Amino acid sequence: MILDLGDDAKEYGRQALKAFEAAGGDELLAQADAKPETRSGLVTQVLDGLAVFELEPRTDADSLEAAAAVCRSAGYWALPYPVAERLARPADLDADGLVVIDSDAPEAALHGLDNRWATVTLDGQRSTVGSTGACGPSFVTALELSAVDDAGAADVALALALPAWTLLGMLDRAIDLTVAHVSLRKQFGQTLSSFQGVQFQLTDAEVERSGVDMLAKYALWSLGTHPADEAINDALALRLAAIEAAEVVFRVCHQLHGAVGFCDETVLSWLSRYSQPLRRLPFGVSKTRDTLTARLGRRGLTGLFS
Repeated sequence: MILDLGDDAKEYGRQALKAFEAAGGDELLAQADAKPETRSGLVTQVLDGLAVFELEPRTDADSLEAAAAVCRSAGYWALPYPVAERLARPADLDADGLVVIDSDAPEAALHGLDNRWATVTLDGQRSTVGSTGACGPSFVTALELSAVDDAGAADVALALALPAWTLLGMLDRAIDLTVAHVSLRKQFGQTLSSFQGVQFQLTDAEVERSGVDMLAKYALWSLGTHPADEAINDALALRLAAIEAAEVVFRVCHQLHGAVGFCDETVLSWLSRYSQPLRRLPFGVSKTRDTLTARLGRRGLTGLFS
């Protein structure tokens, strides 16, 4: 078991970070928020330049690692485009991307995009998206579905794991922004970072983030080595850890930014807002925990999750 990305994947992620920054960085999200229909045009050129959609994460281990790395970089810049969902596209359906949905409330952050989308539930029921509803917060929209088949069990783990890598990138950025903020802001004649209470809070956030980092790598390894059912459990465990960590990280980061952290003038505010679809769809922390518990029964998890 090798729980780290290869050097090529790491370099690919670094180049993606630079490319997203050069393409506009944080401004891309602000522009897409103002005009959701421009989302694709703002981003696809840089993604094509990186050959992101030439990756084959389902069949090639190197591509899987590269896909994870680019999803993390996309999350770092809160790229206003579903990179992970595009990379999770099914191999046997005529679709450009795949999202995991809750069958009781099929929603996804797909407003403003004209791609062909497919959906899958945790039990493998697959559908195609016929149309979308009105745009809600953070590009979320209701989906009108046409059922296809129930052969999607092999699609679920990848479609759960890659968005967790995107969320991990958002946690990376939230902590980087907060460290920079407390290192510059002064109170009582010294920087906030010198206060022990601030250091303790940042340590708590970093422990959560680094834990998700390790679990994300394990879930990626599981995708290529375990049967589909076990890989889904590991991906669900990763999702649970990621959304629980996001609650801690964003709470700490908002507290240390103070009131300004909720203003659109700060990147943290945008990052926090646009992390919500990843944290709440297809279901939030309670339903994720309940679903994982029901799937595992008395067997429990193996490996790092045990």
